[in-house]
Amino acid sequence: MTLTVQTGDPRDPAVVKLLEQSHALMNELFPADSCHYLEIDDLCVPEITMLTISEGNQIIGCGALSNKSTYGELKSMFVDPAARGKGAADRLIRELTTLAKSQNLPLLRLETGEKLAAAIKLYEKHGFTRRGPFGDYHDDPESTFMERQI
Repeated sequence: MTLTVQTGDPRDPAVVKLLEQSHALMNELFPADSCHYLEIDDLCVPEITMLTISEGNQIIGCGALSNKSTYGELKSMFVDPAARGKGAADRLIRELTTLAKSQNLPLLRLETGEKLAAAIKLYEKHGFTRRGPFGDYHDDPESTFMERQI
């Protein structure tokens, strides 16, 4: 079945379900002060664009681009565990990169959990390299900070 990416609404019930799964995973794996996910209302601001990826008519993943004016930050990347292995995360990263280019952003940055080896490997595959904290983040052994030029 074909994967379709489109602009999404963080308040869409299918997206809320994915974000809640992501938040639950972060809360299970990391201490509260090391969880840097955005609440749903925080994703509903003009500088953030949420993309969803669907298989047929079912949303199976999401990711957001936060335009920080001098760079873009990837946020809320999550693919339903039952839908993994279909290329959804790769497609989301490519589409978010294209979106960042269209907004004239020179680079992408992200923060992910150090324990999320599969996510780190995925980002490395897409050209992201480790860097120190950026923006409002602080050095945290639970966090991995990455960036790539676009």
